[in-house]
Amino acid sequence: MQARPTSPIDPLVATVGGRYEDDLVTVQACANDRPRRGLHGVRTAHFDIAPVAGRLSVTHTIPTERIDDDLAGLIVEELFAPGWVRGAEMFERIFTGIVRSSAVDALDSWELFYRNTFRQLGALRDRDSEPGTSPTADHFHGSIAGYAPVYDHACELVLPGSALELGCCFGFLSLRLAAEGRLTTASDVSAGTTRLLAAVAPRLGITLDTVFADAARMPVPARSAENVLVIHLLEHLEPDHGSRVVAEAVRCARGRVVVAVPLEEEADESYGHVRTVSLDDLRTWGAATARPFDVHEHHGGWLVIETAVN
Repeated sequence: MQARPTSPIDPLVATVGGRYEDDLVTVQACANDRPRRGLHGVRTAHFDIAPVAGRLSVTHTIPTERIDDDLAGLIVEELFAPGWVRGAEMFERIFTGIVRSSAVDALDSWELFYRNTFRQLGALRDRDSEPGTSPTADHFHGSIAGYAPVYDHACELVLPGSALELGCCFGFLSLRLAAEGRLTTASDVSAGTTRLLAAVAPRLGITLDTVFADAARMPVPARSAENVLVIHLLEHLEPDHGSRVVAEAVRCARGRVVVAVPLEEEADESYGHVRTVSLDDLRTWGAATARPFDVHEHHGGWLVIETAVN
């Protein structure tokens, strides 16, 4: 049976009576006591899900103070790991629905999400700097704690000057770099993502540019940014596509390309990973550039290519 076509996710879509709706899911918050579980439904600690009229109905009990990027780990643990829901597209739609159901106004809901996430990132950095502490999150399931050291290391590796991030997703790293005063451009293949980021950044008091583009075909001149970052993108791409992205990053960078990947034994399809990437893969990409490069481990694998040297 052929799957029916679906409309792209619109993160700024209006809710209907506080309920997020798209072609595949409906998501709403449960403000009061949870109702009795339906005959064909599934109940977890934070979710009630059931098929309703050809869509998956999701009701959640997540309070507004916990609308942040740790939702990712929570959704995976309670809905995807047990097998109740499958597929990266469903993950993205449920995630979007939870955020959108947190406030009537679309930008209010996403500003809440970004501010809560940055608050968690700041708390983790403060805690990690204290003697005898570790960056393990006590908040939901630690998605933010997992990538916080990745962003910290990326910021340590970039050279002074401008930055271009390929495949920025929510743009947390680009926003952080821009907040430091760098001329920063965030790009993504999702038009909804770049539109969201462009709309939310001013609310956060941050100035950055956004570009809607495939990371393998950037509509920018050669050597247009001092630093080009490819952070946790290549595991989402087939090998040939990934190789083209690395080559494009080298074309765009005046000084340095910074690539980071998770080192997984098995690709995590819940997050849209289609392949694993090894340190040997990173070395192969680095050698293909004919530029000086370094490969190392730090909460995953890293490839740093020096593009200022011919």
